[in-house]
Order: sequence, then structure tokens, then C-alpha cells
Amino acid sequence: MSVAEAPLELVRRYYAGCSAADRAAMLATFCDDVVHYFTHHAPVRGAVALAEYWARMQPRIAGHWTVDHGLVQGAEAVIEWTMRWTPPGGQPELMRGAEWYRLRDGRIAEIRAYYLNRHAPYERRHFELDGFDYAGRGYPILPGS
Repeated sequence: MSVAEAPLELVRRYYAGCSAADRAAMLATFCDDVVHYFTHHAPVRGAVALAEYWARMQPRIAGHWTVDHGLVQGAEAVIEWTMRWTPPGGQPELMRGAEWYRLRDGRIAEIRAYYLNRHAPYERRHFELDGFDYAGRGYPILPGS
């Protein structure tokens, strides 16, 4: 990200890389130690692993992401997004969600994704971010959690 590039433009470049399954484009937006948290599976850790994750996913879902709205404060950005995609064996549809980004040195250091996929077999009764250190970040937790 150049000095003049806004954080939301960085996220748009990341999404363009995801939509094109372009590993190099995605890698250019990530810190080496980026972590992407999800509510329905374990986090993906590391720039190469995350670029590979989306490059493998893209041919299966034919996804195209857009940033619909976003707010930036300091080194954090929060966005609402839409993905046009085709679920396996289905017709094209839209999925919407929100993500919280932490940025470092002009790159994406962390993504926390919040969405529900009506096609996913959710086995949990909660939708917390898998592997996220809520207590360590000062979020409320229940005793014994």
C-alpha cells in the first residue's frame, strides 16, 4: 500500500486478488503473518497459506467480492461486503457479510469475518471467531471459558 493508498483501497485490491484467484495480488496486500479468522472453521495463518486458501476456493465458488461500505479509524477498517458466487451444484446468488481488518505497515495483518453461509453445515451453536483470543484482547467472557 503506498502512502497515498487508503485502507479501503487496500481491501479492494485484496478482494480483486481473491476474485481472480491471483496469489501474487493477494500476497501484495498481506503482512507475512496475516491471520484470517472465521466463525465456522479454524483460522488461516500466514500470507502464503491465505493466498493459497482463496486461490483453491475460487474455482469451486466462482466468487466476486465487492466492498459495499466501510469505515476506517487509525490502523483498523470495518467493511460490509457482498459476494456474488455459485454454490456447488447451484445457481448464482449473493452472500453478504462484514469484516474487521487490522492493518500494519500498509498491509493487512488480520481479518475477522462475520457471515453465515446458508449452504454450510454449521455444527456449532455459537458463532464466535474460531481461535480468536477474546480474553487476551479484553472482550467479555464467561467464567471458565
